[in-house]
Amino acid sequence: MKSDVEELMPKLLPVECGDSNEDLDLSGTPRNPQEYLRQVQLEASLCPDVVVAQIDPKKLKKKQTVNVSVAGCHTAPVGFSPSLSWQQQQVSNFSEVRQSITKNKKHWSTQTLDDNVQMPRLTDEEGWKRFCLGENVYKGSSSCLTDTDQDPALDYSKMGFPPFLSIVSRLNQSTVLTVLDILISWFEEQEFVPQLGRWLYALLACLEKPLLPEAHSSIRQLARRCAQLRSTLDSHEDEKLPALNLLICLVARYFEQNDLADQQE
Repeated sequence: MKSDVEELMPKLLPVECGDSNEDLDLSGTPRNPQEYLRQVQLEASLCPDVVVAQIDPKKLKKKQTVNVSVAGCHTAPVGFSPSLSWQQQQVSNFSEVRQSITKNKKHWSTQTLDDNVQMPRLTDEEGWKRFCLGENVYKGSSSCLTDTDQDPALDYSKMGFPPFLSIVSRLNQSTVLTVLDILISWFEEQEFVPQLGRWLYALLACLEKPLLPEAHSSIRQLARRCAQLRSTLDSHEDEKLPALNLLICLVARYFEQNDLADQQE
């Protein structure tokens, strides 16, 4: 009677089984190709169908884990959270931006960058802060500077390079996530500035779904920080409020972190 393996896997080489395998010495050196193939057949037939490995837990390396916080956001003060229709519109606009980036990524990634655009190495955290935020914000000398205050002859090294498509289209997913982590970590200890908002929006637009565990944790951290900062604002007319609401909305609604979403008042 044929074995299950023989039924499922057709023979590729003809093997003469002989009268019996009882006299076949598995420890000896095969004398010819036929004997070698018979040894292989016999060894396979002697293997159990199921093998359970005996593992010593003490020899295992320390488990690698990703900490994903499930803490929620600060509740928005009355009048500070956006309407559901506003959130839905932002998600729709964001989806269109993502589609446009995906469609045109190959084109923009081949465009020549200006001579003054020197992108940092992946591991250069301080370099990315300077690149995205500019020397002024990085050094804390002009953290409140807005677009209307900028000189027409813009010095990007001082003001930060905007996330042009020719720049973000060059970033692979590893770089997108790394830069996102760098900026979110900076934001944990600093105030919100327009340069930061532009880069966070652009990096989220480049972040692929489904999310990696590391990305999941990072964007939740971002939403919680935005909500915490929003809870300290004195007026719903504060110019930072729309940007903070937008980032919370995208994390919660587009990336489906629904427990962080602003609810209808």
